Amino acid sequence: MKFKENTDFDLIGLGEVMLRLSPPDKEKISQSETFDKNAGGSELNVVSGAGMLGMRSAIITKLPKNKMGHFIRNKIRYGNVSDDYVIYDYSPEKRLGIYYYESGAYPRKSSVIYDRANASVCSLTPDELPEDMYEKTKVFHVSSITMALSPTLKDTTFELIKRFKAAGAYISFDVNYRAALWSEEDAKKVVESVFPYVDLLFVSEETSRRMLQRTGTLEEIMKGYADDYGCFLVATTRREAVSPTKHNFTSKIYMDGKFYEEEPYYNIEVIDRIGSGDAYLAGVLYGLIKHGTPERALEIGNALSAVKNTVLGDMSASSIEEIESVIKSHKSTGHQDEMVR
Repeated sequence: MKFKENTDFDLIGLGEVMLRLSPPDKEKISQSETFDKNAGGSELNVVSGAGMLGMRSAIITKLPKNKMGHFIRNKIRYGNVSDDYVIYDYSPEKRLGIYYYESGAYPRKSSVIYDRANASVCSLTPDELPEDMYEKTKVFHVSSITMALSPTLKDTTFELIKRFKAAGAYISFDVNYRAALWSEEDAKKVVESVFPYVDLLFVSEETSRRMLQRTGTLEEIMKGYADDYGCFLVATTRREAVSPTKHNFTSKIYMDGKFYEEEPYYNIEVIDRIGSGDAYLAGVLYGLIKHGTPERALEIGNALSAVKNTVLGDMSASSIEEIESVIKSHKSTGHQDEMVR
């Protein structure tokens, strides 16, 4: 793959950024009297994870022009992400989407409650964005979550995909199906209309089989996306939840006619699993853009996802130096020190 050179950004994402409210210390939402406040959103998690590794990243979103919008803007900046393309909503109807996250402990599963209907981002249109934006990135990333939020945002997403593609950017697309947002039938129709534009495709085996109704072995399904739509890379994560606080994780990548995978990360101690899939995407995109090989994309993606599970909040907080150390330990077979010092 050959990415555009001398661009202002390596990666630009489009998506909603929400307020995340979480009870402390694994309390249930129904019993907690306080919430920890943070920012969250799939595409922000991706561009922030890549930004923390050292890529130049930006987010396209729309926030209410009020103190909550300013809180989210500051979190965007803290995640090493440019807010050049953050649009502000001054209308009387402006609002920030919210989601509540309850962390599970076996046998109680983790759960999410959304309060995001009619958020400011749902009214975002292309004419609110600068015309020169499309020339300024190597990769444009979005997920189907964004397309499910409103008819206006669905149309905006489709238009931006076309404009970034025409300007020479690679299109990264995470299917990331959410049953709480739309039906499988509606999602399938929209997602399959996007596939012909997609260069870098991220999709789980479950979503491929259920919502997209693909059949065959996992390898046949992954190869099928490349054959049918011309995707350069197809990636599928493989997570085994032993319990809410103990996971095994690996992934498989199909690129240039070959499959790539590695030994899983076993017994990950899960502090907060939200955003770990997005961290994987961030690592894969970093590996592709900075190193150009599926092998590096795979190992950085797997390591960043594994480490994100151990970090509170939606966004990854790892430097490339930390991730390289994790990869080295993962591949080591000899004695390892208990502490880094």
